[in-house]
Amino acid sequence: MSKKRLQTLGDVRRYLAGLLNRYEAGEIDEVHLKAAAYVSNILTGTIKDSELEERIGKLEKQLNQNDDEKKYRRTA
Repeated sequence: MSKKRLQTLGDVRRYLAGLLNRYEAGEIDEVHLKAAAYVSNILTGTIKDSELEERIGKLEKQLNQNDDEKKYRRTA
């Protein structure tokens, strides 16, 4: 089995689609399908949380920059 790099939700979606195809073709059993789907679900949540954290960080940075600009204008 080749190593997969699942870094985006699209990667996970393609991985699960491939897994389902392999299950339907009889290449993997239900136990392995369920285990991989479970771990994929956890990974999906982690990716979503990570993306949300990154977006919040960018917003906080913008807010801090705006606050700094307002402070500079007041003192000028």
